[in-house]
Amino acid sequence: MNSQEIRTAFLRFFESKQHIIVPSAPIVLKDDPTLMFNNSGMAQFKEYFLGNATPKSNRIADTQKCLRVSGKHNDLEDVGFDTYHHTMFEMLGNWSFGDYFKKEAIAWAWEFLTDVLKLDKDRLYVSVFEGSPEENVSFDQEAWDLWKQFVSEDRIIKGNKKDNFWEMGDQGPCGPCSEIHIDLRSEVDREKVPGYGLVNADHPQVVEIWNLVFMEFNRKADGSLEKLPAQHVDTGMGFERLCMAMQGKVSNYDTDVFTPLIREVETITNVKYGANEKSDIAIRVIVDHVRAVAFAIADGQLPSNTGAGYVIRRILRRAIRYGFTFLDRKEPFIYKLVEVLSGQMGDFFPEIKTQQNLVTQVIREEEASFLRTLDQGLVLLDSVIASTSGKEVSGKRAFELYDTFGFPIDLTALILREKGYSLNESEFEEELQKQKDRSRAASKVTTGDWEILYDDDVEEFVGYDMTTTKVKITRYRKVENKKFGEMYQLVFNITPFYPEGGGQIGDRGFIEASNGEVVYIEDTKKENNVIIHFTKTLPRNLDGLFTAVVSSEFRKNVSSNHSATHLLHQALRAVLGTHVEQKGSLVSNSYLRFDFSHFAKVTETELKQVEDFVNARIQEALPLVERRNIPFQQALDEGAMALFGEKYGDTVRAIKFGKSMELCGGIHVENTKDIWHFMITSESAVAAGVRRIEAITNEFAKQHLMEQNELLYQIKGMLKNPQDITKTVASLQDENTKLKKQLEQLLKDKAKNLKGELISQIQSVNGVDFLAVQVDIDAAGAKDLVHELGSNKDNLFVVLATVNEDKPMLTCYISKELVASKGFNAGQVVRELGKFIQGGGGGQPFFATAGGKFAEGIPEALGKAITYIQ
Repeated sequence: MNSQEIRTAFLRFFESKQHIIVPSAPIVLKDDPTLMFNNSGMAQFKEYFLGNATPKSNRIADTQKCLRVSGKHNDLEDVGFDTYHHTMFEMLGNWSFGDYFKKEAIAWAWEFLTDVLKLDKDRLYVSVFEGSPEENVSFDQEAWDLWKQFVSEDRIIKGNKKDNFWEMGDQGPCGPCSEIHIDLRSEVDREKVPGYGLVNADHPQVVEIWNLVFMEFNRKADGSLEKLPAQHVDTGMGFERLCMAMQGKVSNYDTDVFTPLIREVETITNVKYGANEKSDIAIRVIVDHVRAVAFAIADGQLPSNTGAGYVIRRILRRAIRYGFTFLDRKEPFIYKLVEVLSGQMGDFFPEIKTQQNLVTQVIREEEASFLRTLDQGLVLLDSVIASTSGKEVSGKRAFELYDTFGFPIDLTALILREKGYSLNESEFEEELQKQKDRSRAASKVTTGDWEILYDDDVEEFVGYDMTTTKVKITRYRKVENKKFGEMYQLVFNITPFYPEGGGQIGDRGFIEASNGEVVYIEDTKKENNVIIHFTKTLPRNLDGLFTAVVSSEFRKNVSSNHSATHLLHQALRAVLGTHVEQKGSLVSNSYLRFDFSHFAKVTETELKQVEDFVNARIQEALPLVERRNIPFQQALDEGAMALFGEKYGDTVRAIKFGKSMELCGGIHVENTKDIWHFMITSESAVAAGVRRIEAITNEFAKQHLMEQNELLYQIKGMLKNPQDITKTVASLQDENTKLKKQLEQLLKDKAKNLKGELISQIQSVNGVDFLAVQVDIDAAGAKDLVHELGSNKDNLFVVLATVNEDKPMLTCYISKELVASKGFNAGQVVRELGKFIQGGGGGQPFFATAGGKFAEGIPEALGKAITYIQ
């Protein structure tokens, strides 16, 4: 069976067992602060296990895109070096939410593997949880007895907590599990060594393929376990490993999940897979990583320098680095694999097909950018080597390359070895650990356990219809981190506060007790389908009813900006073309930010057209047409726009203003006239093929116009109140241009005169023409001057100091003949002399500059310069 047939067989099997088949959730998680990515099949169902939401069916099956590159489950460093770990992988799963349990899960797993797929029963082993006295969880005798119906006891293994107690993270649903392993070794190897002893021993051909997790517990913040409201089944089968078993391969990369991508890499690079271990590792890294990066981008996560975006950038850069080093690829090529990937997986995961153009463009630009960084890093590394005494390079200097320029440390170590140098790796690790500690301390959030006040109240959001209502606090917990200090999270039985989501920030406001005590709501978020209200204090008395009030001014400005984003989206598609799609947004009370797919800078004329389009809709006074709980497909059929990377339910909410119709859960104005006015404040690039517009509306637009009007009056006053201000400014610009040309000519004449003076000051020191002096010209003039001096001499060593606007600069020029014969290095010279002016710099061996902030140190720096040639 090929991979498509295997996936289809799994889903059809569980469909026959009354399971509803659901699509994969996006790979990037939106409302779970404990996870950055979907790292398992159960992540999208977490709210059902916790009892915070009700599933559409008690039996569900799917294949989920997963990413394991950070946190508790991190396989990144194993990828490429072995043949069965991956960053992105598919997890086939069947789920029971309070319905069937161990008996059915075990029986169906065995039936599917042995009756449907016809896997050899003699090659299968199973494991059960041996128990944990310290957790007060006993040996899973029930699972052991159930497995005995299908396999002999010598094929059942007792597993420890590490292997057979599954947890998603430090907190959350968990429970004992039974794993199914397969022995894919040859008959000869199996006769020599039984597979029993190789289970969970990291043998590449004795691998786990299916994990049956019996969710019974919730891991609390204090580490203790509590029983979940109901018993659940959560199974996860590694799709790539199953394909390996079904196709008789000994490596996941030999299956048709990866071979089309590998063949494309071979074609592009002329490097044959299977010929060399290092190039094989590189090819495995590239074909694995392009899948992870491509699907993350398709789901809406662009590479960036922070958070999830940084992880995606890091994965892609790892792939680029392997291609650069081991496949000798100095030009972008990984982006070419997206077309193959789309052809392979587009039928089952349509997002990779519809977003193919964007994914390709983003990866190509990221490749080009990082390859330039690699080139720069090689130059910088050369300067590090040149300034190193001995054969060991400082780990601190290597960390600077890594931290500031993104230069991979393994590439640094590799180049150093090739040049006969070693790296002080312990020093590097020490610096890296310091950075990690700083980052962890800044972002670490300590969350207490929930204190339950009322266990039977169902939470309800009423914020679409009201901004004030009576509420009671059903539970609360304390949270603490370095950035915000101590805060509390409150959950109400009913709430008018909109939680952060869909780009819109959470509502602010307050709750007031019957005794007049007021507690301010600083923020509102949603976590695992629960609306959480952040406060800095707790009410003294948590019982009774409170009056919850959303800030009307805050809500008015947020809703204006949110409705404006819908009109902006419509305007961009009308002005630029229907290829425009939303790629991200931020809707705050003060401004809106809108990211969209477009492959060129938006011109001033186009921006004006977009602005005019939105304001025309505002002037039309279009009423809000809100439709709640309409079927998802019906909304799409009626023309509603859905956003990629968002998870939609069976029923959705549609927001319509005139011809603009989008699926949206946010807060909006009742009529477009309430937006008042729309003004674009900036347009910029976010990534390859993605642009960003920032804009303001309502009170902030009024304020901006008032400020601009005041500024205009000030300018008119400075210009003596001319009748035609534009004509006056144009006249000033013309005059300024003429004066600049005159100044440039004067500076050139000054530099020519100065050249003659400096030539007379050059002295010979140890056979080297030497000059170190301060000159009264700008930095650009100093650069031209040293090169002119050097054009007449082949053994010149010169250091010029300049000061412009109290900022000192040193410019060093050394003839290339001296660099070659005596080993001088201008970059090293300015780095050391720069200390005297409290600055630093660098450059090439024959020319370098250093800037500083202490002009008084120039005489000492110039005095020190002669020591290099004495």
